[in-house]
Amino acid sequence: MNTPTKTQLPIPPHFNAQNVGEVWRVPYEQRAEEAREWAKKYDIEPASEDKTRICLLLIDVQNTFCIPEFELFVGGKSGTGAVNDNLRLCEFIYRYLGVITKIIPTMDTHTVMQIFHPIFWVNQAGEHPTPSATSITPADIEKGIWKVNPGVAYSLGYDYELLEKHAYHYVKQLSQDGKYPLTVWSYHSMLGGIGHALVSAVEEAVFFHCIARHSQTQFEIKGNNPLTENYSVLRPEVLESFDKRPFAQKNTRLIQQLLEFDGVIVAGQAKSHCVAWTIDDLLTEIQQVDPNLAEKVYLLEDCTSPVVVPGVVDYTEAADAAFERFAAAGMHLVKSTDPFLS
Repeated sequence: MNTPTKTQLPIPPHFNAQNVGEVWRVPYEQRAEEAREWAKKYDIEPASEDKTRICLLLIDVQNTFCIPEFELFVGGKSGTGAVNDNLRLCEFIYRYLGVITKIIPTMDTHTVMQIFHPIFWVNQAGEHPTPSATSITPADIEKGIWKVNPGVAYSLGYDYELLEKHAYHYVKQLSQDGKYPLTVWSYHSMLGGIGHALVSAVEEAVFFHCIARHSQTQFEIKGNNPLTENYSVLRPEVLESFDKRPFAQKNTRLIQQLLEFDGVIVAGQAKSHCVAWTIDDLLTEIQQVDPNLAEKVYLLEDCTSPVVVPGVVDYTEAADAAFERFAAAGMHLVKSTDPFLS
């Protein structure tokens, strides 16, 4: 990356590596004052002065995925994956505070009645599917193993028969497009809940960057459409309903914005799902514009982990294969300690 050569900054004394896996309140006023002093001490200029504009895209670095004992903690192979990833991510943000122009965190955002939550589906006995252990296929619906819960139609404002048609079309479309089958997930990233929030240590680092660089953090909400999954922040899994009418759309504004940066660095959770899907969609857009633009994308491999549930499922190989494909297309696989920003 053709960035000006800058000495890496030290890690500010407030950072505590021991509490990255915990939830706590960021002392905003204190950190704001410290960030202003830090910027003076190390001659950190406002982001508006950057000649080379670098974006750090943080995928779903939220408590629900990153804190042990929360709903969908991404442990990876080690069992502590997301915690270790975020420790390195925080250090990366602090070291390159003067180089990162803008930080864009995506926020997986859900309410109870969504197509991938247990309440949406019932069997003939009126039981809901077991979360994280149930995938729903077109055959399951055809055989009557699972059907849309009649109770959700009223709250979602849909006619029940239309909702049934949509659900069947949706799971069929996933299989036709080569996507993962519809997975019924545990309730997670619930809007208004503590699981929805950024990991405290990462929030602190992002806030510190915002103050020091005078660069507004740009939060991107995804996943709040009740009728589709939204692994990628750039587009939902399915865009059209059974009658060919659009019910969701691509995030064209963010796509265009990312393509205009001189460099885009990607980290977050999970490598096998939301991270891989977002990068895949970004690559699709790049290849339609100019395949050479892939060379300005950097994937922080040591700041992301795949979904691994011991004895149940392991997406490590699928995640690694996706990243190899991204590298073959011109993207860079790097570690947070590599001097690619120097």
